[in-house]
Amino acid sequence: MENKAHALVAGAFVVVVTALLALLAIWLTRDNTTRNLYEMSTSEIISGLQPQATVRFRGVPVGKVERIGFDDQVKGNVLILVSIDQAAPVTQSTFATVASQGVTGLGFIQLDDNGESTKRVVPNDDDPPRIPLKQGGLDKLLKQSEQIFNQAEQATTRLNQLLSDANQKAVADAVTQLSEAAGSINRVAKGMEPVVATLPAVSRSAQAALQSVKTATDEVGITARRLNEKGGPIDKLTEGGTALAAGVQTFSAATLPKLGEVADETARTMRQLRRTVNGVDDNPQSLIFGNGPAVPGPGEAGFSAKGDQ
Repeated sequence: MENKAHALVAGAFVVVVTALLALLAIWLTRDNTTRNLYEMSTSEIISGLQPQATVRFRGVPVGKVERIGFDDQVKGNVLILVSIDQAAPVTQSTFATVASQGVTGLGFIQLDDNGESTKRVVPNDDDPPRIPLKQGGLDKLLKQSEQIFNQAEQATTRLNQLLSDANQKAVADAVTQLSEAAGSINRVAKGMEPVVATLPAVSRSAQAALQSVKTATDEVGITARRLNEKGGPIDKLTEGGTALAAGVQTFSAATLPKLGEVADETARTMRQLRRTVNGVDDNPQSLIFGNGPAVPGPGEAGFSAKGDQ
């Protein structure tokens, strides 16, 4: 009976400890975070992504994958249901990609936002809103791998053509020609040594000529400053021109009108002198007896058509 009592106590102790461990595990793994449901639909391959995979927003864990199935709305698309912390900034410009985690290759959902919109998506667990799922870097690489292989094959073919026997011979001939050209340049350089030896004397002559030109330029500058300084020849010439212009203006304003009046008086005098000379020519005795009485005109007493008085 005593053995049975010990066994019963031991069994009860094990049961109690197991229950306590289970309660401790539940308490430690409890999750009080409030999450909202979202959907993602894609036609891309999502190998490596499993339910309970992590959902990250720019590297920060914000949720997990709840279910992976097929999209009833779009034939052939894969539908991913995720739960995301309601504190995560999911806006209308938020998008998702499938990324791989380290060397394990396990997939997870990576959320990002291009900043085009600040309006948050309204959650609805009965009809979860959809977040666009774009191609990840690995998917793009896989799609472009065929093109990359084709380009690598073309590059290899061109490299083989470049390294053909004919091209190698052409390169060897070019190197030989370059060597011959270098020898010719060396010979020309040796022939130029006497000319190079005379260059210092030519340089000194050129320097002396430049010094002479500089001296002449300085003298011209001094002469120009003397001509332009106040009281110099150019200044005096300017003052003389101003005085001449003033004299011409005075002559035009005062002397010319008086000369015009004298000319008019001279013309009137000449006309009177001409009439006097003409009268003397017609009647010379007028110098002795005077002009006499005026001859009667038509209609006057004593008028004669013959001109007799």
